[in-house]
Amino acid sequence: MSGLVTTLTDPAVLLPAFVMIAVLATFYTLAAPYLDRGDLDKRMKSVALEREQMRARERARMNAEASQSKASLRAQHNTSVRQVVERLNLREALVDAHTMNRLRQAGYRSQNALNIFLFARFVLPFVFAAIGAFYIFFLGYLGDKPLAMRILATVVIAYIGFYAPNLYISNRVSKRQLSIKRAWPDALDLMLICVESGISIEVAFKRVAGEIAMASPELAEELVLTTAELSFLQERRAAYENLGTRVGLDTVKAVTQALIQAERYGTPLAQALRVLAQECRDQRMNEAEKKAAALPPKLTVPMILFFLPVLVAVILGPAGIQVSDRF
Repeated sequence: MSGLVTTLTDPAVLLPAFVMIAVLATFYTLAAPYLDRGDLDKRMKSVALEREQMRARERARMNAEASQSKASLRAQHNTSVRQVVERLNLREALVDAHTMNRLRQAGYRSQNALNIFLFARFVLPFVFAAIGAFYIFFLGYLGDKPLAMRILATVVIAYIGFYAPNLYISNRVSKRQLSIKRAWPDALDLMLICVESGISIEVAFKRVAGEIAMASPELAEELVLTTAELSFLQERRAAYENLGTRVGLDTVKAVTQALIQAERYGTPLAQALRVLAQECRDQRMNEAEKKAAALPPKLTVPMILFFLPVLVAVILGPAGIQVSDRF
């Protein structure tokens, strides 16, 4: 065991391992865009499956057959994970409305995804604590620190494990919202064309989802789900509000409010969509200009650290060599 510890802590072994990992990560980063085939078919299949589940759910509600619908709504996956969640009553302790909304915004809408999320939040603190304790107490890292400091470091590592699923979900939400935000103005323009041509809003959502799927599969998925909800929910307002909640963007919520007002008061929808599309494009342009304006201050430090020393060496280097030759 001492030989294994010496091998794991030997810089001559760790350095080649880190270099190999860095090289493999570099190759993977360069090759990932060429190997990515996209998951559009998988997303559309998932949306179609959820639409069928929604149809079954509404049919079961109208027929008042709750006992039969419970078995037919969702396919129960990861039975062991679900049993752990139910026995420990993790839903009562870790789930609230915000958690459910964040999972939906990340694209995880099934009950199985919620069970996996709760199971990860329960298990990962123990896993991280075990790994931290192994490195701190067994391998001797932070050995010169007091015992209380090492225990505190282990607790901090376990705390990081507890919030690691939340960080993963936040990252997924950010990527998903960025994709939807980029394609949303184009989707509004297509929706405006469909509405002005006399197509109903359900058919417009379906047509726009088919056209925008290559640019943003996430947005196409949300539009298809909204079309399904418009067909099966009792109130159309609930379908629009669900779209804004699932996406979580202010621009999308503004459009859903315009759709709700058009449904309730009969206001012209085409003009509202035209104005909202222009506002989205202006907002996107303002953000691009803001990033461009912030670029010079961000480049100041790299230029001082990397460019200026090289320029000084190139300009003053020959003069320094000549002075050293003279003296």
